[in-house]
Formats: sequence, structure tokens, C-alpha cells
Amino acid sequence: MTKCESFLPRINKGCKVLILGSMPGVKSLAEQEYYAHPQNRFWRVMGVLCNEPNLAEFSYEKRVKTLLNNGFALWDVIKFCRREGSLDSDIVDEIPNDIKALLQEYKGIRAIFLNGNKAYASFKKHFPELLFKYECFKFPSTSPANARYSLDDLISEWKEGMQGFKN
Repeated sequence: MTKCESFLPRINKGCKVLILGSMPGVKSLAEQEYYAHPQNRFWRVMGVLCNEPNLAEFSYEKRVKTLLNNGFALWDVIKFCRREGSLDSDIVDEIPNDIKALLQEYKGIRAIFLNGNKAYASFKKHFPELLFKYECFKFPSTSPANARYSLDDLISEWKEGMQGFKN
């Protein structure tokens, strides 16, 4: 099994929402970019939420800057794990990121969006008390492995969750 290590958070003092994935996939780890797999729908979903329909076509740094400018931070629940391939179901020996320390430093974060079941399960396992301290929303994964959700379904679910977040 391959040892995987997540990236540093992409965040600034203006962020109000922390979006947490589980662990970057093989393509993302190779590119050192969040959601780098071309079939992952994350950037298309966020393009709608940020009113930037062409966000997925921007350079990586411009995509991240757009998220930050719209109050969204990015990170992963898991810091280290072992896994073959990219499937969340294959993650073993997970060690979490220090999300509590991040939230202490960035006090503007008021909501946590969990991208997929594994991100939610790992967050709940390692940080159960944060589920009550912050507005937490579990969203269907934008991963291409989550084929039962169309892009339109994902956008609808994420938009609905955004409406539930009291800005």
C-alpha cells in the first residue's frame, strides 16, 4: 500500500466555510492540486456556487483564489493514510489533520462542508465535538466514483446546503 499525505490548507482570514475532503486521489497527489482528476466535479459545482461558470477552466491558482475570495477554504480531514488507488473505501491507518488548531487560528470559519461520506465519517470519528460547535453539512462526493449523482444533482444538493448555511 502507498503512504499518502494530504496538502496544506488553502485558507485566508476572510474564509467563512471550510470545505473538507477525505484524502486527495492519486491524480491530485501527483499534481499537488486539490480535485485534479478531470472527471471530478468539484470545480464545476464550486463554479456555480461562486457565480463563476467557467471556474473549472481557470488555472489551478486562479480557481483556489476564486474560492478564497468567495469565503471558501479547502483542506482534508485526513493528513496521512495508506491506500492503493484513489478510492476512499481503500483508506487504512488514517491520521487526521489538526483541524482544531486551524479553526483556532481562523476564527471566521462558521461552517464546515464535508465532501462525501468518508470525509464525514472521518470527521465524525476524530472531531465529534466540532459537529455541535459549527454548522456542519455532509454533501454527496464530487468524485467520479460517485456515479449515482449527476452533475446537476450535485449542484442541486450543494446549493440546497448553502441555503441552509446562515451567512
